[in-house]
Amino acid sequence: MLFLLWMPVAWATQAPPPPPDLAQRAGFDQRLGAHVPLDARFQDADGRSVDLRTLARGKPLLLALGYYRCPNLCDVVLNGMAHTLSRLDLQPGRDFEVAFVSIDPAETPADARQAQAMLARMHADAHVRHWHFLTGDPDSIAALSHSIGFRYFYDDHLHQYAHAAGLVAITPDGTVAQYFFGVSWPPASLRLALVSASRGQLGTLIDQLVLLCCGYDPATGRYSLAIGRTMQVLGVAFALALAGWLAWLKARGRA
Repeated sequence: MLFLLWMPVAWATQAPPPPPDLAQRAGFDQRLGAHVPLDARFQDADGRSVDLRTLARGKPLLLALGYYRCPNLCDVVLNGMAHTLSRLDLQPGRDFEVAFVSIDPAETPADARQAQAMLARMHADAHVRHWHFLTGDPDSIAALSHSIGFRYFYDDHLHQYAHAAGLVAITPDGTVAQYFFGVSWPPASLRLALVSASRGQLGTLIDQLVLLCCGYDPATGRYSLAIGRTMQVLGVAFALALAGWLAWLKARGRA
């Protein structure tokens, strides 16, 4: 996927082909269960110094990395995020938080502010004004990207960063819960990820039953029906129904 995303840029600028070690230098290493540095300092779009712990406010966090001056992939990621989140019944800023962090330490809050304003105009129903568009210094960026396994590098020939695309769902205590790769994600799967990452703060009883019956596939970043879990849930439900029926028969016999 990285190669295919790279080639149109290379052709358009008459640049050399991508380096042979592109897949080793840019990509996503899944680190489920790892902890992100919630106390790392960044700047928001207004230039205020913030950390992820304060931004999350005890809610699950949906995180994406890229950069605001990216001429290709990042705009697609941001628009994909807005399109998917606009279709959820969960709302950014109320039920969960969204953060987009620049991997380019040369970018400024003005770049973040411009990106947020443009995306908000294009997706009025995605509550973009409640998202957090962040910039940071090299140490903070490196600590965060390393914690989620996000690998990237700056290409001197193209004058661009090479990086992967995807989202990371993070629990309120900073644990990496799930990954969603690419630039388009099923709203239902993303909703389940946020419900799961909330540790009981979000969702309904039906959501919890669905999570029991569905398994998260790290290879695809999606949920699939888990036959074993489904049979367990059905078995428990049958046992409870049978016990209730026997209790009813016993009570009726005494009457």
